Amino acid sequence: MRRRCDNPPRASRADSPPNVSAHHPVPYRRLAGLYFAYFAFVGTFSPYFPLYLQGLGQAAWQIGALFAVMQVARIAAPYLWGWLADRSGWRARLLSATLAAALAAYCGLFGVDAFAGLLVVLVGFSFFSSATMPLVEAITLAALRERLERYGAIRLWGSLGFIVAVLGAGWLLDRVPIESLRWMMLAPLAAALALALGLRDQPPAGPLPRAAIAPLLRRPEVVVLLAANVLMNFAHGPLYAFYSIHLADAGYDKAAIGALWSLGVIAEVVVFLLAPRWMSRFAAADVLLASFALAVIRFALIGWGVGFPAALVVAQILHAATFGSCHLASIALISRWFAGARQVRGQALYASLAFGFGGFAGAAASGLAWQAWGAAWTFTAASAAAAVGLLILATHAALLRNVAPSTAAQARTF
Repeated sequence: MRRRCDNPPRASRADSPPNVSAHHPVPYRRLAGLYFAYFAFVGTFSPYFPLYLQGLGQAAWQIGALFAVMQVARIAAPYLWGWLADRSGWRARLLSATLAAALAAYCGLFGVDAFAGLLVVLVGFSFFSSATMPLVEAITLAALRERLERYGAIRLWGSLGFIVAVLGAGWLLDRVPIESLRWMMLAPLAAALALALGLRDQPPAGPLPRAAIAPLLRRPEVVVLLAANVLMNFAHGPLYAFYSIHLADAGYDKAAIGALWSLGVIAEVVVFLLAPRWMSRFAAADVLLASFALAVIRFALIGWGVGFPAALVVAQILHAATFGSCHLASIALISRWFAGARQVRGQALYASLAFGFGGFAGAAASGLAWQAWGAAWTFTAASAAAAVGLLILATHAALLRNVAPSTAAQARTF
């Protein structure tokens, strides 16, 4: 019998979140606003920051290196923040503190334009901002508890924030200098901090439990899921670092670039809206297989179809699979395996390995490939990485279909 990929089984008392009351109301509006603000920042950063760097005179290898080094900071840092959050129970307070530090580091962009200075600023910013999504995801999932199907309704506000920002920034940047991007990114980041300051940690019902995650990392299904997600994010490396440059080189203006970015996120929103329906019907393993198969097609279309707007439209719609459904299926499994006092560390490890290491390797490799092979073959390599991930999932799909939650018997100090 297939397990639904949305609702994890009822946790034992030892696995319950240590800082969330079972009857505490979910702060839907504040969490939705936080997702909206943070992803509005991402919506101005991801599509247009490469163009900003190019405007400063940074070469392709330097742009790839800057994006790669940001991902390096996201490899180890999320686990540090997750460990602190799980040990202390201070998820909301830690979120506010790290967002404040990230905002302070970000302001360094107003004083540097050389490669070395940008490197220092972006490493500092990434170190602190890497805490944001693992903490927000853990706070949201813990508040929802066994109503995980409602996650999509909250998370879609992040996608809406991205759409508003990417379209608005694209329209503005066709009318104002690219240097104005720094101010466009500052506003949503400050708004995210303001919203985070309104979240409150719930006092623990008793002593905080200590739960090991090392035994879970040796489980083959965990290894398979994380390895596949590393490859998926490796495949996204050239997308995040060079997609806008790829389109600009082909003659698309900034408004068109923003529209194509937003189209992908609109498709993602549809996936989140329909999540309660499809998460209850399909096994997570099947969702992941379909997502990776469509990723193979998507990146090949971007590489070779840049001269055909219809091909790019199809490729962007496939973002619904390569990020939307893939991410939802993955966090559903992570939430099941890393329950209770392991929750933040589980989400942090997922972020560190998938988005951190996978993103770092993809960005670094794409910077080198871009100069050596050109755009088409760089995105072909991304398609090949997704194909390897698909092969890993296809040969181990039975593992993901026969999962069991973490148990209280595994709880001991890491």
